[in-house]
Amino acid sequence: MSHEAQGKSNEWYTAKFIFDALDVKFDLDVASPEDRSFCNVPATRFFTNKNDGLNTGWIGFVWMNPPFGDRKTKTAWINKFIHHGNGIALFPDRTSASWWQLIADNSDAHLFTKSRISFIKPSGELGNQPANGTTLFAIGSKAIQALKNAEKNGLGKMYCSLKV
Repeated sequence: MSHEAQGKSNEWYTAKFIFDALDVKFDLDVASPEDRSFCNVPATRFFTNKNDGLNTGWIGFVWMNPPFGDRKTKTAWINKFIHHGNGIALFPDRTSASWWQLIADNSDAHLFTKSRISFIKPSGELGNQPANGTTLFAIGSKAIQALKNAEKNGLGKMYCSLKV
């Protein structure tokens, strides 16, 4: 588990209701925590810091909730996701940011969640509600279907790109 200088973990886990709404299984979680005690990702395989998901080859249908570091880090994860071309990625709503526009321009669909999502702390406690909303981005037909499931299940509103 990675830690900030103050000794606090910078890992946050995606709540189970997100995956329940998507109603899909993943082949790979590309940015999983070392300790998956409170990890809800329904995946067969998991890449952690030790596996270095950013620099290791991805296979199959992926889930990506990457570290939300600086812009360069986000852009690297986004480029890898776009190049892989098969999965769902979660990012904060920052529609004016160049990295957000990059993934929006290169995804097949996206879903804006209807409310701000609180993530789970490494202790298992629910964190405070963040200042920003959340966008799920889909690339590939299975990912598009998962976002359709999520919209039908009340998670938010889905939008398809013009290329679909």
